[in-house]
Parts: sequence; structure tokens; C-alpha cells
Amino acid sequence: MVKEGDLLFVIDQRPYKLAVDQAKSDLERARAKLDIATADVERGTPLISHQTLTAREFDTRRSTQREAAGGVGAAEAALKQAELNLEWSEVRAPIAGRISDRRVDAGNLITGGQSGATLLTVIVSLDPIHFIFEGSESDLLHYLRLAASGGRRSSRDVENPVAVRLADETDFKHTGRMDFVDNAINPKTGTIRGRAIFDNKDGLLTPGFFGRLRLYGGNSEAFLIPDSAIVSDQASKIVFAVAEDGTVGVKKIELGPIVDGLRVVRSGLAPNDRIVIEGLARARPGQKVEAEDGTIKAAAK
Repeated sequence: MVKEGDLLFVIDQRPYKLAVDQAKSDLERARAKLDIATADVERGTPLISHQTLTAREFDTRRSTQREAAGGVGAAEAALKQAELNLEWSEVRAPIAGRISDRRVDAGNLITGGQSGATLLTVIVSLDPIHFIFEGSESDLLHYLRLAASGGRRSSRDVENPVAVRLADETDFKHTGRMDFVDNAINPKTGTIRGRAIFDNKDGLLTPGFFGRLRLYGGNSEAFLIPDSAIVSDQASKIVFAVAEDGTVGVKKIELGPIVDGLRVVRSGLAPNDRIVIEGLARARPGQKVEAEDGTIKAAAK
């Protein structure tokens, strides 16, 4: 673990120190030239009024002074650049986080610059940590219309809460908040990039982890039934429904997530349907049964 500003590597500083010394000497030389040029102008100012000095000669002295002043400015910029290169010879951690192994050893030649630079190591931020995800175009439209109707403000304007579950978890136990939504749909994938931020005091969330993210999408009405009442029929999910005359029938349903220990049924059931929640082993489609009312309860929190 490293803190922001910790010294990580030192590049051989001797050539950079020499460059700083040379830049300082060049600056002193430029200042000396400026002093002489300024003195020549000051001496020539009274002479020009007495016509002892020609106007052309005086203009030449002023031009030389301006040129010397420009030389001083260039020398000062060169000195700042040399000092900056010397400062960069000490490679410090730009952020706090966990550092990887070093990719170079003492004595290795490294290369800097905008391209082809040598990788020294990698640092990742851990607390807080970002969760980056892609949302579909239909999801974006849903949230835009939800914000327009006043159901929920846009995540571009407020830090809406989110929850994440990891690959080995069944519950969305990690809570965070939105902090970024991209400005355009990716035309290649038809998705938009979003980002949430999470506190990670215990360090469990590790860069590169995959997880599922849940973001509030507005209130909706849905049927909740126990998972034990659902039967698999090849690739379909069905429940046994009891008609008014007691005849058992089959209803194909589309399932959603689990909420409070019960399964969400997205479609396939009507408000007046009666389904079998106990004794599924004895229920057969087409047979008549004496149904008794049962109770479906949410799991205790």
C-alpha cells in the first residue's frame, strides 16, 4: 500500500542536474547581455535629444535591448524545463492505493515521452473504488422517461444509490452511489457507460472484479410467489392454477428476481388466479382438487 506522494523510483539525476546548472549559466549570460543593452539605451537617451547620437543608432540599441530581454525570457523558460525534468527524475505515487510489482530493476535503461514510454509499475485506487458498467439503450430510455415524469432524478444530476453483488454472493450487499453517466450511446454496442463509486474500507472489492449492479428503476406492481410453487417444464417455467370448479391447470410464467425471499412473476398470472403453493407432488393437470386458501409471506428482514 502506498500513499499519494510516496517516492517509488529515482532515475539517475546526474544528467538532469547538469542540465539545470547549464540552464542557470545560460540565464546569467542572457541577463548580462540585457544589462549591457539596457545601459546603452540609458546612456543614449540624453544623447539623442542633443542629436549627438543618430536616431538609427538609438533604434539599434533599443532593438538590442529587446532582443536581450527575449533571450532572458527564453533562458528562464529553459531553466524551468530543466528543473521540471530534474523533479520528474523522482517518480512519486500520483494516487494512494495498492502498487503492483516493479517492472524494472536498478540499472535498467528506461524511456519516457508520450509514446513508447517504459512501464515502471501500476497503482490502483482501492478506497473509494469505481464500478464501471454498460447499460442498454432501452435501459437509458427507461431512466430518461422516469426522470422526465418525476419518478426519479437523473444520475447525471444526483448521486442515486446503487447496490452490487459479487460472483459468489446471492444478495446485493455492497451499497454505493452513481457519480457518472456518459454523454452518448456507443454506436458499436448500443450501450452507454455508467460509473458508480463505493467505499471499500475492508479492501474486499478488488480492481478487475465482475459483479451485478442494481439501480432503482421506479416502482412497479408485480406478483410475488414462493420459488417452491414453480415447476420447470423443459425450458419454460410453469405454475399449477386451480379453476373455480377445482380443476388443476397449467400457466406458463415469466420470472423476475427474488424480492424479500419471494420470486417476482413478470407475466403469466392474473390478479384472480389461484395457484398451488403446497402439495405440488399430488397435483396433476386436469384433475379436480379441494383447494384450501394458503398464505404467502415475505421473508423476515
